[in-house]
Amino acid sequence: MSVTKFIENIFRKFLPSPFTIAVILTLVTVLLALVFTENPGDTPHLFSILKHWESGVWNSGLLVFAYQMMLILVLGHVLVLSRPMERLILSITKYVTNTSNAAVLVVLPTMLVSFFNWGLGLIFGAILARKVGEYAQNKGIDINYPLIGACGYCGLMVWHGGISGSAPIKVSEVGHLKSLMEGTAEASVTEALPELISTAETVFSLSNLLIFLAVVVVISIVAFFLGRQNTDHTVKLERYRFKIKTNEKGVGAERLDYSKILATLFGIVILGTFLLQYLPALGALNITPNMLNFFMLGLAIILHGSFKGFLAAVEEAIGDVSGILIQFPLYFGIMGIMSNSGMINQISDFFVSISTEATLPIFTFFSAGLVNIFVPSGGGQWAVQGPLVLQSALQLGVPLNKSIMALAYGDQLTNMLQPFWALPLLGITKLKAKEILPYTLIFMVVGGLIYIVGLLIF
Repeated sequence: MSVTKFIENIFRKFLPSPFTIAVILTLVTVLLALVFTENPGDTPHLFSILKHWESGVWNSGLLVFAYQMMLILVLGHVLVLSRPMERLILSITKYVTNTSNAAVLVVLPTMLVSFFNWGLGLIFGAILARKVGEYAQNKGIDINYPLIGACGYCGLMVWHGGISGSAPIKVSEVGHLKSLMEGTAEASVTEALPELISTAETVFSLSNLLIFLAVVVVISIVAFFLGRQNTDHTVKLERYRFKIKTNEKGVGAERLDYSKILATLFGIVILGTFLLQYLPALGALNITPNMLNFFMLGLAIILHGSFKGFLAAVEEAIGDVSGILIQFPLYFGIMGIMSNSGMINQISDFFVSISTEATLPIFTFFSAGLVNIFVPSGGGQWAVQGPLVLQSALQLGVPLNKSIMALAYGDQLTNMLQPFWALPLLGITKLKAKEILPYTLIFMVVGGLIYIVGLLIF
């Protein structure tokens, strides 16, 4: 049995749906809190833990965070469904002549787009891979379509180190760090936290940009050589087309829904307000979730050319967020138990006892990759693992920005193993997980080596 088939069988036999995993993790956390933590009050220990859980589920700050992440995914998907993005994708496909250059033409722009927005990159890569397959089919070019599909998924290997990365973009908000650690650490530890960690220190730091560049270049080279060494496949695909008709005019007041002038004007108002409100932060390279979403909202409305087209694209994209909508509160509940029961302090002390300033980022990297298999959401993972990473870093004197990026690298890397976020791509490309897995595993190993070396050097 091949390694990829073995891994696929493991996922199928032992990993249920992500929601079920979130429920199991909740119950396990409750049990661990009962066994390893003490109850300081008169209320029965189980009742106290359940209260911690409930308060975490409805933590208002974290619910805002969940909505921000949903908008990042939806608006990214909406952007890629616009006509200008479709023309861009088609302009790329005309350069396809064989599997090798097709792989580079897919993997390179997909990773670059994903650095800007992971939702945009995910759907962009999927549609680009599909259109490359269609072009090859129409021109009679035999290509390795599963490899092309895997290349379209590689954006999920760089997203968390990019502008829409959950951890770096959230810590750039004033007060987020202290609110995340509230009730978790001692007052002296919380007071030592900065008000924010700018994306200039994380996403736009020289170390992260060099690591990202290395990943993009090396993975593109690997994809090129994989295209030369693998057998080509015959592709049979129908034309993928956006389902929404945008050439209608409407009747009466409906004409406003189809008005290009009104949509463009409103989009310009949004972008003008964006510059007025966020230009200083933009100049300082400090990107926040609200800033990113506000910009994408205005741009998406302009690119779709009408409110009708924009809303139709939103309806098409909204299904992507079902996992975030229903799973995030469960992860917030887990965080509530861990922070209020003292579990985070215990786990942090353990990591500190086995780590040094040099090795803690490496432990963080590997633990984040492992956690991502069970918590396939960067935002949910940050809510659960973020306090642990911050406290361990403070105790050992590791720069917070380095620890945050170590978590981001580990989380994004094992997306090449965890097929949860590949579902939209598989639906668009009509491929199966087992077909792209052999190639994503190779990309994961190569990317992992680059991230480890980067963490050791920087």
